[in-house]
Amino acid sequence: MVLSPRQQSIVDKLQNTNGVLSSTEITSLFSVSVQTIRKDLNELSELGIVRRVHGGISLPGDNHNISFSNRKVMNLAAKQHIARKVVTLLPENSSVFLGIGTTPQQVALALLDHPGLTVVTNNINVSLTLSNSPKIQTYLAGGLVRPGDEDTMGPETTAFLSKFNIQYGVFGVGGLSQKGQLLDFSVEESSVSQTIMENSETRILVADHSKINRYAPVVSGTLSDIDILVMDVVSDTFRQCCMAFELEIIEVGTTAESLSCHK
Repeated sequence: MVLSPRQQSIVDKLQNTNGVLSSTEITSLFSVSVQTIRKDLNELSELGIVRRVHGGISLPGDNHNISFSNRKVMNLAAKQHIARKVVTLLPENSSVFLGIGTTPQQVALALLDHPGLTVVTNNINVSLTLSNSPKIQTYLAGGLVRPGDEDTMGPETTAFLSKFNIQYGVFGVGGLSQKGQLLDFSVEESSVSQTIMENSETRILVADHSKINRYAPVVSGTLSDIDILVMDVVSDTFRQCCMAFELEIIEVGTTAESLSCHK
């Protein structure tokens, strides 16, 4: 199921507030009936994207991410735009890390006709996607499989990733703080993010706008640890945050505008 534009707007609003929205507040945002909003909220709840509480909805849990199968329908168009831009940054016959999450999976889908790549990943969906292309050599890291996230984690995973010297590291995060921190939902996720950054010549962070100010408990690094941020929409506030760091921001959408933030 793909979220409707209204359902996506509800999720965006929820993620950009304190994580709780009343039904009255949601209804006031749209010119539709209470019954229509109730149907939207019930569908979002059934997908596990939100939790129904008395008088409204909340995020499923502060310290846990939504499952992969539910995340992949959220902000799908934005992730596809991001993926198409990332592909233009990766030369043929290059080596690439693809990290966990749904945006790296969209990058994998966009790479299927990209010849001569060597891809290293712990994202099971990425490896399954790329297995359809004889033009791409794919390495899947072993480790503990996380069923809801459809990836591998643990010391075996990071040890495997550390064996490679990769030209482009493409990865996502659980959230981005107002301080420019890269946030993940567990120490294991953080270790994978750090390993990708440490073993990549060019570090590319892929994130849709919903990751801005989204809470996750573990700090994996800061924006100073990446070279390029590819995002669908960059708010003025977050753009100001970037001024403290030296990185290139590529804002995608209909115009694929590119700009740089420098110290």
